[in-house]
Amino acid sequence: MKYRSEIDGLRAVAVLPVILFHSSFSVFSGGYIGVDVFFVISGYLITSILISELEEEQFSITRFYERRARRILPALFTVMFACLPFAYMWMLPSQLKDFTQSLVAVLFFASNILFWRESGYFATDTELMPLLHTWSLAVEEQYYLVFPIFLLLVWRFGRNKVFWSIVIIAAFSLFLSEWGWRNHPSANFYLVPTRAWELLAGSICAFLTVGRTLKSNNVLSGVGLATIVFSIFSFDENTPFPSVYALVPVVGTTLIILFGRQGTWVAKLLSMRAFVGIGMISYSAYLWHQPLFAFARLRSLTEPSHMLMTGLAVAALLLAWATWRWVEQPFRKRANPVLATRRSVFTASGIVCAAFMAVSLGGYLFDGHSYRLSEEQQTFLATMDSHTLRENCKGNRPGSLCLLQDVNSTPTYNALVIGDSHSSSILPALSQVAHEKGWNLYHSGLGGCPPLLNVYILEGNHEVGRCYDLALEQYEFARSNPVDIVFLVARWSLYVDRPSYLERKNRYFLCEEVHCISSIEKSRSVFEEKFKNTVNQWKSIVPRIIILTQIPQQIFSPIDDSGPIVMGGYYKSPSALAQFGVSRLNHDSLQAYVNSKINVVDRLGVEIVNLDNYLCTEKFCPVFFEGGSLYRDDDHLSEYGARAIFEELQNALE
Repeated sequence: MKYRSEIDGLRAVAVLPVILFHSSFSVFSGGYIGVDVFFVISGYLITSILISELEEEQFSITRFYERRARRILPALFTVMFACLPFAYMWMLPSQLKDFTQSLVAVLFFASNILFWRESGYFATDTELMPLLHTWSLAVEEQYYLVFPIFLLLVWRFGRNKVFWSIVIIAAFSLFLSEWGWRNHPSANFYLVPTRAWELLAGSICAFLTVGRTLKSNNVLSGVGLATIVFSIFSFDENTPFPSVYALVPVVGTTLIILFGRQGTWVAKLLSMRAFVGIGMISYSAYLWHQPLFAFARLRSLTEPSHMLMTGLAVAALLLAWATWRWVEQPFRKRANPVLATRRSVFTASGIVCAAFMAVSLGGYLFDGHSYRLSEEQQTFLATMDSHTLRENCKGNRPGSLCLLQDVNSTPTYNALVIGDSHSSSILPALSQVAHEKGWNLYHSGLGGCPPLLNVYILEGNHEVGRCYDLALEQYEFARSNPVDIVFLVARWSLYVDRPSYLERKNRYFLCEEVHCISSIEKSRSVFEEKFKNTVNQWKSIVPRIIILTQIPQQIFSPIDDSGPIVMGGYYKSPSALAQFGVSRLNHDSLQAYVNSKINVVDRLGVEIVNLDNYLCTEKFCPVFFEGGSLYRDDDHLSEYGARAIFEELQNALE
């Protein structure tokens, strides 16, 4: 296969935006599309080699996987090994346990499945995962586990029929991704069936070019580069992805591959020494950048500065050059490579994998090596735990009704707590209140599902309509059973605002239909109408309605970010902990709209309990209080935090 320097330059266009996106430069809001550019390039290059070998009847499965091992594993193992000491020093036990689990997932190229099951790509906690970016390697390797075998089996039917079968499969995969972002967005992002069309787009380019010559075209290749650049600066976390939107960078990449050959101005630009140089080290640069950023965030008590992240981005490129020069190239030299035989490559790979698996097993068996912490540190860390009150309800569908406090004799009241994940985090306090007052206490709630009737969530955490159905289930239970008190609890601002001081986007906007194009303004309009309607409907069947205002949204997340505090022992100094929290000004600003609507329904005979009175001072809403953490992350109370406000909450309910 003839070398094309512009393809290496295109790799640079792919990797740099990814690095800048992960370093939190908001101008590169669509930088994640660099991964999609990589997918197309990979599909093109690998398929070109496979077609040439199949036509020359020289194709070998074992040789193919040997090439993949030499290309992928040495640099990957190097980065994984480099992560180990920093993970051991800086991660909390729970984080280290998760990290060692991800090591195994990476070894089996299944990290996309692991991260899909754990969280969404744009969730804030993913910024602290050193190996998050390996999901794309997993997608590629899963694809290449199947694709060469598929080509080998169908090649006898003729190149033309194979080409059209690939086109059909790619079209189906694109259709599946368009369906997937609406119904299962996280799976849609991470898994092969909805990503395969991007790799197949590169494969289609290979079929159109191998053994054939397409005429170069300045206009088409220029349009291709322009669409990639447009995606980088125009897309953001709210862009449905992958979907038909992904056609913009994918088609742009194919136009460059097909029509941007030498002689075009795009090829001249991409063939410049700087672009080609970065492109040649792009794989190692991609491997290094996420661990550097993740460990910087773990070590920092606040979001690292742009200056630091810029320095780390440069460091990623320098490490990439060193890795390319002294790790990648020696294993790929055709004349005299390290581990010259195929057997030695597979044997060495197996030994290294076994070593990493042993490390992972140690992390699991020793509970994230929790012995690293002193007894005092472990006690402090335990205050960040969440409660286990719903453990006996795990057999039910998530979010379904759960009886938490059952009074054997006749209860004074039957109380029902409904809402999103905030309704769960407040349960230790309400359960204690119920115990003191002799109530039966029920709970029904699901993260990302507000206690509002007849609303849909723009994207959310669950299948479409789950929040809508859950709200109806809660209402029907109260209508069919004796319920005396209903608590409405939620992270209210999540559905109607963007916390500007956190620089995060929102994918939980409200809709009146199953699917809609929403915005802050549209979501607020829906909230205002449905909130009032919900209160009125509940008032028609339940005597007492109590609304809890929102738990203050923190900038600092103790369970994710407090490794340096706990490990360094700063918790011994109250003055060191007292600085962590959100200002009352920021908190009040975020809650202003929602509280204005909550205060309106106060006139409908609804009781309002303002949690600010217990969780904030006049100027500050702290994270830590009296030797423990009120929070388990940046917006949910820990069990310690919930029980700390029990007495105040009980008095408010008198």
